[in-house]
Amino acid sequence: MSELTCLELSVLLWVAHILCQAAAARAEFGDSYLFSPRDASVIAKGPVCGRASRALANYVENLGPFIAMDLALIATQQTGGWGATVWILARIVYLPIYLVGTPYIRTAIWAVSVIGLLMMLGRLAGY
Repeated sequence: MSELTCLELSVLLWVAHILCQAAAARAEFGDSYLFSPRDASVIAKGPVCGRASRALANYVENLGPFIAMDLALIATQQTGGWGATVWILARIVYLPIYLVGTPYIRTAIWAVSVIGLLMMLGRLAGY
C-alpha cells in the first residue's frame, strides 16, 4: 500500500473515530447534550463512551507523527517501505479492539503501530 493511500486512509479512520465517539456519546447522553454547546462537563458512566473518547484521543496523539513522517517520505521520494502500511493496518484493528475492551491485545496492537512509525523513521533516516 502506498504512503499516499495510507495517508488517505488515516483521514477516513479519523472520521470513523469521530463517528464512533459521537454515536457512543449520543447513546450515553442523548441528542440534547450532543447538539448543545457542552458548557457543563459530563462523565461517561458506560464503558463504551469512555473507550470511544480515549481511542479518539489516542488516535489524534499518534496521527501527528504519522502524518509528519508520511509526508516526509513522500516529499523525499523515499516511499515503498512497509511502515505506513503497518501503522494504518494496526490503527484500523485498534479501534474495535479498544471499543470491545480487550486490554492486552489492545496494547500489543498499539505497539505494532509504533513499530510502523519506527519503520518509517528508519526509512527516512536511510536504513
